[in-house]
Amino acid sequence: MLDDSDIERILVVTAHPDDVDFGAGGTVASWTDKGIEVVYCLCTDGQAGGSDRSISRADMATLRRKEQTDAAAALGVSDLRFLGYMDGELAPTHDLRRDISRVIREVRPQRLLTQSPERWWERVGASHPDHRAAGDAAMDAVYPDARNPFAHMTLLDDEGLEPWTVQEVWLMASPRGEHVVDVTDHFDRKIAALHAHASQTNGMEDLAGFVGGWLRGVAAQAGLPEGSYAERFQVVSTG
Repeated sequence: MLDDSDIERILVVTAHPDDVDFGAGGTVASWTDKGIEVVYCLCTDGQAGGSDRSISRADMATLRRKEQTDAAAALGVSDLRFLGYMDGELAPTHDLRRDISRVIREVRPQRLLTQSPERWWERVGASHPDHRAAGDAAMDAVYPDARNPFAHMTLLDDEGLEPWTVQEVWLMASPRGEHVVDVTDHFDRKIAALHAHASQTNGMEDLAGFVGGWLRGVAAQAGLPEGSYAERFQVVSTG
């Protein structure tokens, strides 16, 4: 596994606004604190989120882009790319693979963080079909698409984007997650990022308690000191 000291840039690919903050907000904050450049790529605008039927889906998309931008700022991220696919209808299509490959070639990250394409039967709520589609397309973009000059040839021929090899992928919400990151020092920033998603989290009476209990459980399983918070990932070498 690559050491963080070897990393200059990390690309995060998720299906919806708030996915990265729930799954890896503390870890992202730890990366930006080390001076690593982190870029977000959002496949959808989260139009299908929230429970307020008085808000049009177009307005919800605009609101959730703003919320994700504010949440990213809380974690030290300022570069966000929105692909504009429809929430609830995401599929690992050739077009989505091409669009993620484009961002990979633009950002040129050493590490990519995305969602697991596997269904997690013991935690079905983590396996939203959009999440699995985003992870599936991102993995295909990492290998073989982004590194292959003959894949999505318009990226090179028309846009001048040279192939790029991502060396490592981290998967959130993976049933095979074995790598644990201690995020105790970054827990408050994770919660601040989640509070920025007011359209999604205002209905949660004790957001910090809910998320904290989940992260304390991960920390306890990893043998970290009592009171610690941790996030878990599957790490895949792809270089």
